[in-house]
Amino acid sequence: MIPACNEEGNIESLHAELVSTLQDLRTPWEIVFVDDGSTDSTWQIINTLHESDRRVKGVRLSRNFGHQCALVAGLRSAFGDVVISMDADLQHPPEVIPALVAEWAKGSKIVNTIRLSSDDATLVKKVTSWAFYAIFSWLSGVRLQNGAADFRLLDRKVLDQILRFEEDSLFLRGIVQWVGYPSSNVMFRGRNRLSGSTKYTFRRMLKLAWQGVSSFSLVPLRIGLIAGFTASLIAFLGVIYAIYSKLVVGSTIPGWTSTLAILSFLFGILFVYLGLLGEYVGRIVVEVRRRPRYLISERVGAKPPQDAEHSDGLASSPQIEAERH
Repeated sequence: MIPACNEEGNIESLHAELVSTLQDLRTPWEIVFVDDGSTDSTWQIINTLHESDRRVKGVRLSRNFGHQCALVAGLRSAFGDVVISMDADLQHPPEVIPALVAEWAKGSKIVNTIRLSSDDATLVKKVTSWAFYAIFSWLSGVRLQNGAADFRLLDRKVLDQILRFEEDSLFLRGIVQWVGYPSSNVMFRGRNRLSGSTKYTFRRMLKLAWQGVSSFSLVPLRIGLIAGFTASLIAFLGVIYAIYSKLVVGSTIPGWTSTLAILSFLFGILFVYLGLLGEYVGRIVVEVRRRPRYLISERVGAKPPQDAEHSDGLASSPQIEAERH
């Protein structure tokens, strides 16, 4: 299962490598591409591949809903006993797939991949990646190993459980670890992107990081509460000191510097806390609205889920399917 956004230069090469790798597994398989609102010829290439190879399926979202939503759309459209997700840019090497399947055959219900740092990775990239996984693991209580990727194998039993989650901002890397089934890891060294540019800008990486932390932990709110109490205590001590200086020492404080510093510090902490609170309230509003995670405008080869467990109860039309599940 492969989400893709503006990957016209990679789809055909990826398909060729996957076919070469998967045909040695001696078991039925299919390739499901999810076009996440591409503006290039990605969808046309998927259609062409389907015409020449019926094992290629396609799901086209009505616009760009983001990588995590595209992953969910693809996972819901896959029907195998195991499902493997990977990126379309060939940074996730297809030759690792047999190792994932071998771990599954040994009894692992989840087989994660751990990406080894490439030689051309910048120091900033290495440090920020390490910091994210360390902070997420500390705040959430769900351990994510540094280098964990969305390149993984899921057993059907695990996948069916994950697809029952109805939260809007589903952080799959965390959810996969949270469900707690037997798992194992496979190391791999990522390639360079074959064509095009990365879709994960610094802004999107920050958004994903916050989505992951806020989905799993209330610790930021509690930190804000502690900071608020600390700031209030400092301000209160400042008042006591001013009264002591006036009544006991007999000297007056010029006043405006210390007062301004205390007030600035106090209100700074207050507004940080209000900002955190606002983020969580915003998440609550999104969940209460229960809008679809994504809209599917077209399918090629891929059949929609038919069983009641996968039904979202929302009205749909042949043109656009609203899927929240």
